[in-house]
Amino acid sequence: MILRYITNLKLAKELFNASQPKLKGKQEMKDSFENEFGLPAKLVPVVGAAEALSSVLFAVSFASKTLSRIASLITVGVLSGAILKHFQAGHGKEGAKHAMDLSGLAILSFLDTLNCKKDK
Repeated sequence: MILRYITNLKLAKELFNASQPKLKGKQEMKDSFENEFGLPAKLVPVVGAAEALSSVLFAVSFASKTLSRIASLITVGVLSGAILKHFQAGHGKEGAKHAMDLSGLAILSFLDTLNCKKDK
């Protein structure tokens, strides 16, 4: 349980840092989305908002397993798209490494919230 909270705080920090350029609407992010990934520039703040929301949910996840689960699902959803787009753009494993690492942590956090004990 404590390990999950530490993991969630790391995820919160990383997602918050990743969301900032997107939320600020930096031109280089818009250019990357359009030219490298073939996505509309209007999607940049949406992705940034999803990352920021996940960051906040992970930061307060000590209050509820449900918050951790929601944050994990949002994170895996957004970062799965990022991983796919990095591979399609030819960046390979190195380009998608950060997104893959964070997705892995989010999946572990989600799995840790599941109660495997069966009531008899």
